Amino acid sequence: MYKVLCYAVCSLGVGFAPKASGTFGSLVTLPMAFGLAYYWGFWGLLAGATAVFFIGTIATKEVLKYTKHDPSLVIIDEVAGQLVTFLPLGWFLLGNASAWWVYGLGFVLFRAFDIFKIGPVKWADEKLGNEWGVMLDDVFAGIFAAAVLFAVWFAVGLAVT
Repeated sequence: MYKVLCYAVCSLGVGFAPKASGTFGSLVTLPMAFGLAYYWGFWGLLAGATAVFFIGTIATKEVLKYTKHDPSLVIIDEVAGQLVTFLPLGWFLLGNASAWWVYGLGFVLFRAFDIFKIGPVKWADEKLGNEWGVMLDDVFAGIFAAAVLFAVWFAVGLAVT
């Protein structure tokens, strides 16, 4: 059972990358984000992020019984946070196959907020110390990334018109 849970939280083996497993976890989330956004827009992204968050919380709780806080193999939190990043632009991404720059910038922004851990991102990571902290720090990083991504999209939209 532990092995199954381990694979769930490390997103089918990506979490076993020797270095930068969080970056790889965010990167492999992009095709999933594209599919959810392209076909179902905001609602698809919201459903995906919500499902991954709760599955990740349950699975991470089990994995933490055998590992340290936020082990590098747990990357399901990155999947949830990366999906949250695209929520405000879900309606723009719906049916839009040419918005590749949104996914690229969203990836970079999410990784930056996840790595540098400011404000609530740092609080969740350091103070909660359980499965909620593992998952919420990435959700908070996704919220920050989403806000900046939306601001950039808005600014670019105004510049184009």
